[in-house]
Amino acid sequence: MKQNIYFVGAGGIGMAALERYFLAKGCKVAGYDRTPSELTDSLIAEGAEIVFTDDTATIPADCRDPATTLVVYTPAIPADNHILTFFRKGGFEVVKRAVVLGKITRSSKALCFSGTHGKTTTSSMAAHILTVQGTGCNAFLGGVLRNYGSNFLLSPASMYSVVEADEYDRSFHQLTPYVAVVTATDPDHLDIYGTEEAYLESFAHFTELVQPGGALLIHTGLKLKPRPAEGVKVYTYSRDEGDFHAAYIRRGLGVITFDFVYPDGIIRNISLGVPVEINIENAVAALAAVYLAGDFDPVRAREAIGTFMGAERRFQKLYEGEGANGKRVVIDDYAHHPDELKASIRSVRELYPGHRLTVAFQPHLYTRTRDFADGFAEALSMADEVILLDIYPAREEPIPGVTSQIIFDRIKNVEKKQLIMLKDLIPTIKSCNFDILLTAGAGSIGVEAAKIPAALAK
Repeated sequence: MKQNIYFVGAGGIGMAALERYFLAKGCKVAGYDRTPSELTDSLIAEGAEIVFTDDTATIPADCRDPATTLVVYTPAIPADNHILTFFRKGGFEVVKRAVVLGKITRSSKALCFSGTHGKTTTSSMAAHILTVQGTGCNAFLGGVLRNYGSNFLLSPASMYSVVEADEYDRSFHQLTPYVAVVTATDPDHLDIYGTEEAYLESFAHFTELVQPGGALLIHTGLKLKPRPAEGVKVYTYSRDEGDFHAAYIRRGLGVITFDFVYPDGIIRNISLGVPVEINIENAVAALAAVYLAGDFDPVRAREAIGTFMGAERRFQKLYEGEGANGKRVVIDDYAHHPDELKASIRSVRELYPGHRLTVAFQPHLYTRTRDFADGFAEALSMADEVILLDIYPAREEPIPGVTSQIIFDRIKNVEKKQLIMLKDLIPTIKSCNFDILLTAGAGSIGVEAAKIPAALAK
């Protein structure tokens, strides 16, 4: 293993987990990102050297030798980035993040969680179960776990790794799972795949990568046609049916409790630490994956689900207080696909029946807005009031005619709807007479949402 690791796109949540992994291995870790953030601040405090200027002069001396330096980059980095170009032309080993994760999965028993949505929560739950059991794991996650304050868990003696298997840019094709999970295959990333058929084919190829002797766990009812290798056992799961499912679900007083049905029996009275409807299904997937990995303690697993606090920005309650109409609550969620947004809004409605719901949503990517404008509008029409923000572009250049307006015009039957810029979010919310506020999106809205509690306190 090379001792110097340079990350181009060092501020990404997935990259951060690898940076922490190599820091724990005693490697020199450096990198570049476009803008500083709380995450890059944390990484710098932990020992990484990160710069925010695309200038080759900022590359540390230790990272200028191709013989001792590995360069890891994210596909979100533009091809004309000066630092990345320097490494490519200089004879360095330059690989995508997924290639490094792939090497880790081949040297461990890897639990790999894929799907359009649910990856972060299910993989985080599984990592927490293994940790609470005492089994341990090395976990590379797409969200910061509130139980641990990190998206990376280290357990050098454990044979297990837990990986969020990202379908963007076909990254998950680099992995070699021992247990592979597919949570959902609703079309996404059509800028990469073009068609639903190509998207489904990508997942089908992922199912071929499971090690013989391993297991494939698939949500019931998917269009996916899996192609597991010989010697791989295939199982199904969902909330209500399949080889693994929930039974005797009880809800009340902000608590959700259920029984977990699996091939060896039933674990009774599991209470969700994050009592949201979709987490019943997420917990079933996580419990099933750990069971299929071969090291499962039913008593400690029940405890783990009950103490799981969730990942940041996954249906995270930011504020609870009193307003003119009684209870006021602010919830922040990473939902950035129409089906995720619908599920998030539905969960709020179930948790707070009879309360007026305001949704502030920031579309993520021009291509996703273009491809799913109808679906986003349908989801937002489930709210009482909508605050729609301008598109967060991330890696993309603008597309003519594609703005938040194409969603806004399709939103129907809400009491009020507004189209605003991100900078106006806090003032708009302060003047808004909401009961329950849901902020949603995968972009910079999360940073603004974190400011809302202080703004309301004033």
